[in-house]
Amino acid sequence: MALTKTPVTGMKDIMPDEMEIRDYLISLIKETYKSFGFTPIETPAMESIQNLTAKQGGDNEKLIFKVMKRGEKLNLGKAQTADDLVDAGMRYDLTVPLVRFYSNHANDLPKPFKALQVGPVWRADRPQRGRFRQFYQCDIDILGEASNIAETELLLATTTVLGKIGFEGFKVHINDRRLLKAMASYAGFADEDHDAVFITLDKMDKIGADGVRAELSENGYDAAVIEKYLALFEAMNGADDRLAKVAEILGEENEKGAAAVRNLKEITAGVEACLSVPCELMLDPTLVRGMSYYTGTIFEVEIAGLASSCGGGGRYDEMVGKFTNMQTPAVGISLGFERLITILLEQGFRVPGAAEKTAILVDKKVAGEALTAVLKEAADLRAGGRTVLVAKMAKNKKFQKEQLAADGYEEIREVYAD
Repeated sequence: MALTKTPVTGMKDIMPDEMEIRDYLISLIKETYKSFGFTPIETPAMESIQNLTAKQGGDNEKLIFKVMKRGEKLNLGKAQTADDLVDAGMRYDLTVPLVRFYSNHANDLPKPFKALQVGPVWRADRPQRGRFRQFYQCDIDILGEASNIAETELLLATTTVLGKIGFEGFKVHINDRRLLKAMASYAGFADEDHDAVFITLDKMDKIGADGVRAELSENGYDAAVIEKYLALFEAMNGADDRLAKVAEILGEENEKGAAAVRNLKEITAGVEACLSVPCELMLDPTLVRGMSYYTGTIFEVEIAGLASSCGGGGRYDEMVGKFTNMQTPAVGISLGFERLITILLEQGFRVPGAAEKTAILVDKKVAGEALTAVLKEAADLRAGGRTVLVAKMAKNKKFQKEQLAADGYEEIREVYAD
């Protein structure tokens, strides 16, 4: 069988110039998140298949790279379905592994616990611009904090790190699953229909109100209920203060809706008072988020130039309880690392403050004490903070120097034997 030089579909080799940016970005993200009190942890690349398929990951559960059983456990003769051959899977996000980690180590962790994770995840998705089958996520989560201090801190940390990278003018869309449910109930949708309705609502930015109306109608919902539902969004979009408008329509007697509105007002006020970078925090009544584990506040980050969000998250208060039978409040946000890298590469981003680079090209006749002197000089320059490359001079010296210059070597020296 012939070997292939290209990576597996949906994965990629990373060249040195991109790797330099990735290392810088990860370092900056970790440094910033640590300044907010988040603690780095690491979880395995693989998780037990029952954890990954517990109906908590939405459509991502359809995209799992499954891992076959090994050795004696792999019994092809007795397997009735493909699932009988599987006992693990590559993690599709960092949230499920975090919850398992917290459930296993809760007694040894501070409360609340502010977790920071940066690592690769895998999804058998259709590759496209800024989206791969193996990609990095940068997550921060707060477990054990029920108040919206947690959401406020998450959004401040995220906007701060985006500002440090150089982004500004981006939008943070915010909503609350309780408000979504209150609006659906107000219109007349049955509780058991909410998730199906939200799947259609989530397409509003792509198919518009008319498309949502048509799809809900095709799904058999009453026309009067649909019109009452869509009228809510029309009224909110036409208001200067969307939260005030929806609160007025739903009324204080709608306890879930009123609680969600108060929650969003408090978070918005707290974040806007402390923002360190120009950006817009906006109520988005059509924001749904696909993960079924969200129970309260949800948010997404939109940066100009990307067709989809580059970050998102929300509150998932019921997820830890599925491992421990003890309810633990939890909320998190994830940055789409690969999408940020895509934007920076397209903008020709250069790592700021990088060490000055010197290349010393040594003629093949340089040897002995003369070569030792070159190596000693390189060591002294590195001790002074420079990046120094020592290499033998190539036959095509002109091309070699052009490559080094393209790699950022400002100074290129040539050393010949006396």
